[in-house]
Amino acid sequence: MNQDDAEVIGLCLQGDVDAMHQLVERYQSAVFGLCLRILGHREDAEDTVQDVFLRTFRNLEKWDPMRPFKPWILTIAANRCRTALEKRSRQARTIDNSMDTFNSKHSNRTSDRTDLGEELDLALARLRSDYRICFVLFYQQELSCADISQMLDCPVGTVKIWLHRARKELAEHFTRRGIVPEGHYELPRI
Repeated sequence: MNQDDAEVIGLCLQGDVDAMHQLVERYQSAVFGLCLRILGHREDAEDTVQDVFLRTFRNLEKWDPMRPFKPWILTIAANRCRTALEKRSRQARTIDNSMDTFNSKHSNRTSDRTDLGEELDLALARLRSDYRICFVLFYQQELSCADISQMLDCPVGTVKIWLHRARKELAEHFTRRGIVPEGHYELPRI
């Protein structure tokens, strides 16, 4: 029997452990995928996913059953990723430093690289966190600009600007890396 989110959440609020497991199973891959794309490190993403679900269950009674659950939990995930990125920068472990290390280890493999996903991860890691979060929510999680705007508590126009800038920076990265010729790479429009 496939229960809808509201039913499962109602059972969770009553303390049903099986329903809690079901909710985690239902959203674990979406939350993990978002965290991994934003944070760029598997271990950081795993830690953040645990934090997301802890916060989700602590605040489950605040969810509005008249609204979809997925954007609500992804908002929590995006906010926890922002916090993790801020903490990382305070600890002087910036994304640029980690990517410079990656580049120095793999600089001879650039021409041999065939995995576009790996290149995208490299390029995403270099984006400003707001741009990266918007890009991942829009293209990977397939959320609308309005949903992202609500999640990030900023105007829709700002989300569109961040997406435009993210696409531009990614295209420039792919051009610099020789993956696509200049002017030939374009992501779908908003």
